[in-house]
Amino acid sequence: MQKHDQDFIKRKNRTTVFELIRKHSPVSRAEIARWTGMSPTTVSRIVNELYHLDFMHEIEQETTSVGRKAVFLQVNPKSVLSVGVEMDKTGVRTGVVDLDGKVVGIRYIARQPEEPSDATLGKIADGIQTLIREGGFDRRRIVGIGVGLPGIIDHDGGRAVLSAQLGWKSTDIAPLLQERTGLPTAVDNELKVKSLAEHTYGAAAGSKRSVLIGFGSGVGSSLIIDGDIYRGESNSAGEIGHTIVDPGGSLCECGKRGCLQTYIAEAALLEKARKIKPVSGLDELFQARRNGEGWAADILDRAMAFIAVTIGNIACMYNPDTVILTGKLVEQYPEVKDFIAEKCMSEFVWEPLRGTFRIVYSAFEQDGVIIGSGLLAQSRFLDIASQIDQMEQNQI
Repeated sequence: MQKHDQDFIKRKNRTTVFELIRKHSPVSRAEIARWTGMSPTTVSRIVNELYHLDFMHEIEQETTSVGRKAVFLQVNPKSVLSVGVEMDKTGVRTGVVDLDGKVVGIRYIARQPEEPSDATLGKIADGIQTLIREGGFDRRRIVGIGVGLPGIIDHDGGRAVLSAQLGWKSTDIAPLLQERTGLPTAVDNELKVKSLAEHTYGAAAGSKRSVLIGFGSGVGSSLIIDGDIYRGESNSAGEIGHTIVDPGGSLCECGKRGCLQTYIAEAALLEKARKIKPVSGLDELFQARRNGEGWAADILDRAMAFIAVTIGNIACMYNPDTVILTGKLVEQYPEVKDFIAEKCMSEFVWEPLRGTFRIVYSAFEQDGVIIGSGLLAQSRFLDIASQIDQMEQNQI
């Protein structure tokens, strides 16, 4: 067998063993050998390499035999790290994410609403470098950067096709961040990466077909099927906010009339409210409803009905086993959760689908996009064989 063939098999075996330990921890050497068909000697050699470079730990657990403990393997979650980035209109949050999907370091970067894209991306690059340096993270452990932002995203090209919230159009993101940080970068829609976080470690863990629906500055959704994000032809699958529910309705920022988000999005609700009474935000609008002001009840009750309609329509379109709700409107106001619990399934979901799916709320809330972006980078750039080679060449 030629040397490059031997090297290829060696690298492939390293990756296989690492992924088995990662996904099935705690696991024994004997189980790995049985699952992979590798010899116990080969498994032990790879495990020793991983152990020596701190990619995994050994733990002892009691067995059925009196007084005996078995040795199991568990991946060190800090052995592989990534950087997750969440962008919105007024600021950027960056965080270092470990293999368990935990945020182990975070940094906030202010952004002006009209700030040019190159200035924002420059701040992000500098902020990531500062986060890594001040957090004392080993740069060799960081596999890449993931970025989540609102809008239509060219996932393969790493660019924002259109982000109305940021005011960006045909904006390269990944090439610039990679050039300035030296780290490979992946970019995706914020709800798509958040759904990945929920599916992997959050409210939809174990789900076969889950849909995340976001209700906040806009309305959007993301479908995960067997662990994979469904993207559609142009990565715009799930943009339900611009489905038309009333052709003669209010004018949307997209130029059409009667889009769903004109009945649910925060700005649309406040615009309707301010035609009657000046309010500073959603808190004040909900308080007016609690105070018995009929105009506020009319606006919010209609919005809650459209939230329930959205859930029912999603159930009909995708037939999911789990619907995850996220966003300020559904997470911060008990009235919305109460309405959904009391009326959604019984009044707005098609009868044959009632009871076929569960409605849950985001497990991560404000950190969901950072975690999902970090997981995106890990799934795209993690090459454990290359990392081991690098670490061996630069012994810790």
